[in-house]
Amino acid sequence: MVTRKKKHILIIDDEPTWLKISSHILRDCGYDVFTAGSGREAIKALNRYKPDLILSDVRMPDMNGFDLVDNLKRIPKASSTPVIFFSAIDDYDARKVARTLGAVDYLVKPFNKDDVSSVLSKHLPI
Repeated sequence: MVTRKKKHILIIDDEPTWLKISSHILRDCGYDVFTAGSGREAIKALNRYKPDLILSDVRMPDMNGFDLVDNLKRIPKASSTPVIFFSAIDDYDARKVARTLGAVDYLVKPFNKDDVSSVLSKHLPI
């Protein structure tokens, strides 16, 4: 019997409720999850830990998601990690900036398990 190693996802959001909801959805989908409540907290975590994928909110007070991705390029453990943004911002410009920065996808809040599962199966199959 072959056992598969769980994939690890870092979720970054300054809203504790969304961290809890997102974590629950991703764990139900079979992923190992760790969280950060800010961009700065995420950068500290990435210096110790290498996730298989990063799921980041766009709007955050100390460092928005777009700035975070720019900073990830300077962290060897994270520079090639795929990033998916999620946000209540659902407009062309936000999606364009996300693509320009190299994000692999963009989810709009609120999302459900089917939305997340569909996007993650494209970029991080279990």
